[in-house]
Amino acid sequence: MKTKLASLLLASAFALAAFQADAAEKVTLQLKWVTQAQFAGYYVAKEKGYYDEEGLDVEIKPGGPDIAPPQVIAGGGADVIVDWMPSALATREKGVALVNIAQPFKSSGMMLTCLKESGVATPADFKGKTLGVWFFGNEYPFLSWMSQLGLKTDGGADGVTVLKQGFNVDPLIQKQAACISTMTYNEYWQVIDAGIKPDDLITFKYEDQGVATLEDGLYVLEDKLKDPVFKEKMVKFVRASMKGWKYAEANPDEAAGIVLENDTTGAQTEAHQKRMMSEVAKLTAGSNGALDDADYTRTVASLMKGGSDPVITKEPVGAFTHEITDEALK
Repeated sequence: MKTKLASLLLASAFALAAFQADAAEKVTLQLKWVTQAQFAGYYVAKEKGYYDEEGLDVEIKPGGPDIAPPQVIAGGGADVIVDWMPSALATREKGVALVNIAQPFKSSGMMLTCLKESGVATPADFKGKTLGVWFFGNEYPFLSWMSQLGLKTDGGADGVTVLKQGFNVDPLIQKQAACISTMTYNEYWQVIDAGIKPDDLITFKYEDQGVATLEDGLYVLEDKLKDPVFKEKMVKFVRASMKGWKYAEANPDEAAGIVLENDTTGAQTEAHQKRMMSEVAKLTAGSNGALDDADYTRTVASLMKGGSDPVITKEPVGAFTHEITDEALK
């Protein structure tokens, strides 16, 4: 009798667990890049059960060199994506109506890293040089900056030559370019790890140059926000995600460890992820998840200052909403 009762209780427990799993609302998040501490907040939220507490079953899909998040969400492959605002606004102007629902990153980590021996000491020295640039939507902040400097990007004597940079630092190491695109939390340290001393480098942070644009925001399709069920799901997702981000900020080493546990490729190292997390924490600091109107206005203004070739040609309308964070942060 006891055996039968135990079996019934066990079966009931399994049934309840299955019901709860089925009852959980599914959310698919598409990351902008591979599994790394740049996205620690989401992995922490999942590992710590913050999504579970909100009744969410969140799938985190890593990105990569051949994955463009706006294309993924437009094709129905994700509910929400991580993207940079220049890419999102350019995509919106082209017809895919992305809307920013939250902005976990307050500051930009993007910069140009140059070899001093190339003769670059100030942005005025870019003229006539070869500069490494990421594409797949990452080129927009660079193109905006060059436009503001009055430098063409067609390789002429009065402009710069753009080297389509892979997601590595080889062009600088091999001296194919005077400067390359780097992030404060990633590629800059790859250059250092390759044996180049910091004293042999000069960096130009977009933030310091007054051309910083917002990075790593959360975006959904505008039509989806007409559905109150979807909106409520995003409120839960943003609330749990920001809880994850703040935990990651406060516990960077633990967060880096959680990221490593989720790296199925085995490509990441503990030292690199800990260093990355400490730098990423500087960029998320000061954000509670709500998009700052002044930061948005600055980003839009920067992208429209392109002379005859701006990143976006008109002021976006409806490109962000505070409705999700207003509710999530109550």
